[in-house]
Amino acid sequence: MPESVDLKDLKDRPFELLVELERRGRAVTASALPEQSGGQEWVGVALRMAGELYLVAREEAREVLGVPAALTRVPGARSWILGIANVRGQLIPIIDLRQFLGGGVTPPSRNTRIVIVNHREIPAGLLVDEVLGFRRFPENEFVTEVPATIVPCGRYLAGSFRSAGEQWPVLNLRALVEDPVFTGAAA
Repeated sequence: MPESVDLKDLKDRPFELLVELERRGRAVTASALPEQSGGQEWVGVALRMAGELYLVAREEAREVLGVPAALTRVPGARSWILGIANVRGQLIPIIDLRQFLGGGVTPPSRNTRIVIVNHREIPAGLLVDEVLGFRRFPENEFVTEVPATIVPCGRYLAGSFRSAGEQWPVLNLRALVEDPVFTGAAA
């Protein structure tokens, strides 16, 4: 189809409309310029905890949800386990990340979210103050230096990204959920 096809002209031909939409989408993707100077890009999910900004690798976060209305308490579990939630047929323990790390209880608000960890053997939903969406950084902005944080989470930090004078610590969710303290949740 020619470039000048108006989508309105295809309203009565749904298959051709879908073909044109796919063609345009592929054209935009193909013409997208690589990130600055052709370098690799790191993509993470930005979140807020105790007023501080953190990143988690996109591959380590399966999804972000609102706080489930129904949480079932688990008798004998540590105080940082808020309960179990049914997320699309899978039972997921919901953990107050801030409380687990020793930074106090996460106060509920309309911005509070659950980050579902993408781990094969250890399902977990981590309660955080807020999720700010994806953030992209050139890989050359990564430093192994771990900044001081209000929430004592240094052993789970993989480094940080520096951008525009800000330092974004990277939480390693895999290390967090595989920690024996995390997996030994019985009180």
